[in-house]
Amino acid sequence: MIRLLHAADLHLDSPFQALGRDKALQRRGEQRELLRRIADAAREHQADIAVFSGDLFDSEDIFSDTGRLLEQVLSGMEIPVFIAPGNHDWYGPRSVWKRLRFGGNVHVFTRPEIDCVTLPDLGVRVWGTAFTDRFRTPPLTDFEAEKDGDTIDILAIHGEVGEPGSRYGAVTEEQLRRSGMDYVALGHVHSFSGLRRAGDTFYAWPGCPEGRGFDETGQKGVILAELAPGECRAEFLPVPGRRYEILSVDVSETSDPAEAVRGALPKEHGKDIFRVILTGQTDVPPDLPSLRRELESRFFALDLRDATIPRRDIWAERGTDSLKGLFLSRLWERLEASPGAAGRERILQAAQYGLAAMENGDEPTL
Repeated sequence: MIRLLHAADLHLDSPFQALGRDKALQRRGEQRELLRRIADAAREHQADIAVFSGDLFDSEDIFSDTGRLLEQVLSGMEIPVFIAPGNHDWYGPRSVWKRLRFGGNVHVFTRPEIDCVTLPDLGVRVWGTAFTDRFRTPPLTDFEAEKDGDTIDILAIHGEVGEPGSRYGAVTEEQLRRSGMDYVALGHVHSFSGLRRAGDTFYAWPGCPEGRGFDETGQKGVILAELAPGECRAEFLPVPGRRYEILSVDVSETSDPAEAVRGALPKEHGKDIFRVILTGQTDVPPDLPSLRRELESRFFALDLRDATIPRRDIWAERGTDSLKGLFLSRLWERLEASPGAAGRERILQAAQYGLAAMENGDEPTL
């Protein structure tokens, strides 16, 4: 049994343009600390091998501080470290990977063809391949490794499974099934996949270890996998860092939207980046600039949005000589005869749905 730490898609030196200059600079500095936190996780959980499955950098160019820290942290991990460059940090003649100087424990795959490194002391073979341009052809076509006794076979690769038209290293489950691998450590997808299986081959994406936008919300991290021939257990390890979160707050029944937002916030949120969406029906639109001034100190960054609609009297046309008037009159009669709150709520919803259908064909906001 060996322990593998599997990470991917760090996207170091991302621009963070939406945060403004000062906070973007701070976030890039914080993002570099992902390297230390991942190395700490490998030590804490006594990993035997670490694999980084592509897109460690967000682009072909990186800041010198980032490169030096990467050299220092990976070379100091004291376990074999393998890197399979992806579509953002692809390996080429002017690649940053050619300029970095790592210790002997770090191996960067440099070819589109699949190469193999044998670790006899661990009874492991690590296979890997690299993007050598922004796009690549399917990497596992006709690939099948011959098994070598009880040797554990791991493949590090950046790509997509089940997307035959993808230009980002398309892989099929059938290719995984006949690959001969025990575990395929994938990158490119930015959410944790859970442990999956194709025949005798296990595979997974850890997702990015820290979100960079509102399309990457929630807890992020890496994978700790325990491997033996024909066996695999995988655990998602959260990596501490800032999170992106989206919070919808109904302000229909309050005269103080700021208080409604404060009441809806989780207890621990001050270091995170939030998009707060105000919903519901209101008599006047929320004053977003005033709300922002009142709330923004509670967050690292706040994106405040108004999705409220004007409050309306849904019974206003009751009794008029129209289809809507007849519809509302019938429902009003039932409303007055309804003895319970649940029944009245259903009638109210029926009125809202009915009006929306007759007016616009839309669903109402409830």
